[in-house]
Amino acid sequence: QVQLVESGGGLVQAGGSLRLSCAASGSIFSTNAMGWYRQAPGKQRELVAAIFSGGNTNYADSVKGRFTISRDNAKNTVYLQMNSLKPEDTAVYYCNVQGLGGWPVSKYDSWGQGTQVTVSS
Repeated sequence: QVQLVESGGGLVQAGGSLRLSCAASGSIFSTNAMGWYRQAPGKQRELVAAIFSGGNTNYADSVKGRFTISRDNAKNTVYLQMNSLKPEDTAVYYCNVQGLGGWPVSKYDSWGQGTQVTVSS
């Protein structure tokens, strides 16, 4: 079983920055796709950014040029640097990691507990 622990959320004024971290632990053989999703009140969960084992990245149009996703494979950790934050970025942010783990080795798809990001105007 793979556990994810998120940190870095909080309250920030519009135009400010925050950095989210998500560390994976447990029986991990590999981490393939690592990503961040968010869910605002009354809205569906949406993909914010993803990074793959080869280093390719994918961003939602709404965050392109403002957010940067990165990963530290040695630490099984994914980061989300959020700059120029806007009130519409307010949401609970969830980390998601997919890969291989356990014994016998099988696929896993784990979610973090969520961290609140609030951007005031």
